[in-house]
Amino acid sequence: MDDQQAIRIKIEELKVTHRDLDDAIARVAESPLFDQVTLQRLKKRKLAVRDQLGRMENKLIPDIIA
Repeated sequence: MDDQQAIRIKIEELKVTHRDLDDAIARVAESPLFDQVTLQRLKKRKLAVRDQLGRMENKLIPDIIA
């Protein structure tokens, strides 16, 4: 398996994690007695996953020297 293939696999894993966090955030927010701290932690983790996803996707784009 080459580097690009490994990056694509990691991207798919991150996308699944991002969707799972989105679902978890929705469930926590729907709860009548939701914990604001838990909600903020989930949102922060989701943002970190999104940032990591962006970095991984950028690795697939070749550098163009202008």
